[in-house]
Amino acid sequence: MSETPDEILRALADPERLAIAGTLSRGSASARTLSEALEIPIKRVRTHLNRLAAAGVARLDEDRSTYHFDAGTLRWAAEQVGPARDAGMALAAASDEEEAILRTFFRNGRLTELPVKRSKRRIVLERIAIEFEPGRRYDENEVNVTVAGFFPDHAALRRALVDEGFLERDHGVYWRAGGPLDVDAPMP
Repeated sequence: MSETPDEILRALADPERLAIAGTLSRGSASARTLSEALEIPIKRVRTHLNRLAAAGVARLDEDRSTYHFDAGTLRWAAEQVGPARDAGMALAAASDEEEAILRTFFRNGRLTELPVKRSKRRIVLERIAIEFEPGRRYDENEVNVTVAGFFPDHAALRRALVDEGFLERDHGVYWRAGGPLDVDAPMP
């Protein structure tokens, strides 16, 4: 999408545009129908529809005279701002508590901060440890690239994985030592 979540939110921030979007969410309507239903001058309704269409919230129907609400645009914007409701399970959460912790510390698949509290930090690190195949050896650069995909301070994250026992290290070679195993994954 070419729109950003900010643009979508700004388009909906006007009370009249929000009312138009709300009416469209119940069914397609023409500018004239919206004008009459909401008691807003037709010229202003058209201006608002243009703004909503530019943000992707309203779409012009094939008849080129009626508009419909595009709920997919709002879902997309919500996903950009934070993970979907079931993202904890997608991030490998085993319980509701773990899901809540993962949702708190991950945004768009990236770690926002390394938790200070050890119990939360272990849940976050356990999720990241899944990225390393059991039985495979990794050089330090491979580990850095993998953890940098989650967090900009790859050295701190790598050190936390080692300190908490999820990775072992010997002379610049790393291997997975802890965390859950994917029972469906083929063995190396």
